[in-house]
Amino acid sequence: MSSRKASTYEVRDEGPGYVGIIFCPECNNMLYPREDKENKILLYGCRNCDYKSIASRSCIYVNKLTHDIDEIKLINPDVISDPTLPQTEEHPCPKCAETEAVFFQSQTRRAEDEMRLYYVCKNRKCLNRWTE
Repeated sequence: MSSRKASTYEVRDEGPGYVGIIFCPECNNMLYPREDKENKILLYGCRNCDYKSIASRSCIYVNKLTHDIDEIKLINPDVISDPTLPQTEEHPCPKCAETEAVFFQSQTRRAEDEMRLYYVCKNRKCLNRWTE
């Protein structure tokens, strides 16, 4: 086993969810995780030149699961009774053509990307929710 360790330029730690690719300092091929069962340590080894180094982190893979939530379905239609929300007659409901609607800005993370107004129809038989 080589006593040389991978240089700091090869390992980028950008937070808890990032696992980068480490390259061999001898031949520039990718290093693969290996287990030293006898010493119970994680190693990175080259398949080309047999270079090995002790892993600086125990995480070798991150699987991030993300899903988009339909924000419109999450809007509670009871917001039409909230006296603090602004009302408009300039945006008719696309479903029933009612002219009165309540509107507000999204309070989700997505709102940081773009400002989006959400509308709720004030017709109690409709209660349609939409955005423009």
